[in-house]
Amino acid sequence: MDIFLSIVALLLALTGIVGCFIPVVPGPIVSYAGLLCAYFCSYSKISTAALCIWLVATIAVTAADYFLPAYMTRLFGGSRAGALGATIGAIVGLFVYPPLTIILGPFVGALIGELIHDHRQIGKALYVGLGSFLSFLIGTGVKLILSTCILLRICIDLVPVVSDWIGSLCG
Repeated sequence: MDIFLSIVALLLALTGIVGCFIPVVPGPIVSYAGLLCAYFCSYSKISTAALCIWLVATIAVTAADYFLPAYMTRLFGGSRAGALGATIGAIVGLFVYPPLTIILGPFVGALIGELIHDHRQIGKALYVGLGSFLSFLIGTGVKLILSTCILLRICIDLVPVVSDWIGSLCG
């Protein structure tokens, strides 16, 4: 069972990293599921306290990723229409022409939302769109850091076991 859980843990952690770039796959949550699989292996050195800390980090990063586009849009002077446009753009971007529109969707959505709000301020609309794009980059970066750290934690747990297994095969 440990071998199965170890393989699933690695696959989930790797899928979680890919999910950091694809909004449909909740990268940190999938990575955390991999950490849970590693935790339930008989050889695991992951403590319950560490597991709880990783859970809090996963929840915080996931929640921040949902609120960041609207927040950054507003931070860059955007209106409610711009924030709503950024959210709609992110959703539409999933279906139109991924992966390009996944990246550009929030920018275009915020731009369109701001232009609908006030079509005379093109410069401001572009600036607000930039804020939305930056939120995508920041959110993706934070998710990637968390998911990569979880993958590294799983690998640290696996190294002694794999080393012993290879030693028993060769020796």
